[in-house]
Amino acid sequence: MRKSLFITLILCLWVGIANAQTVKFGIKAGLNYANLSGSDIQTDAITSYHAGIVADISLLNKLSVQPELLYSTQGASYENFIDEYKNELGYLSLPVMLKIHLSDSFSLELGPQASFLLSKKDEFNLNDYNTFDFSANAGFGLKITETLFAQARYSLGLTEISKNADAKNSVVQVSIGIMF
Repeated sequence: MRKSLFITLILCLWVGIANAQTVKFGIKAGLNYANLSGSDIQTDAITSYHAGIVADISLLNKLSVQPELLYSTQGASYENFIDEYKNELGYLSLPVMLKIHLSDSFSLELGPQASFLLSKKDEFNLNDYNTFDFSANAGFGLKITETLFAQARYSLGLTEISKNADAKNSVVQVSIGIMF
């Protein structure tokens, strides 16, 4: 199921690129403010990072698609009376954002994100992590110059991070990038 969804997504992107009026490529990086939601355990957010490559595919005058390939660290921390435990999960994330251009410099961004777990720093001892994470994203983009842009996004996890915990990723991202 996941493989067929991923292949369908790649084919749709391929067709979109082939029919696109304009394609631009770039890089972006920024901060994550990540926590876990839906858990019975009270966790605190951690500050981490994301970085990767982006493409902007113009479809219509006020509409474009922005697929991305990012490395993103997420997780949370937990503090008891004795110690603080930190949980960092490193994902290869593939967001595909539909950008609705509200003006020449401001856009609304919505889309899904598929993420694959690459690394973990597990001080919670949740074990048995799910290697796939699916999220729904929403945010805003600001075109500062012809090449420089900024983005703010919220990513709501729809799948649980572990088979042993009812917790999902919840991430606020702030990014800056350059289009070539």
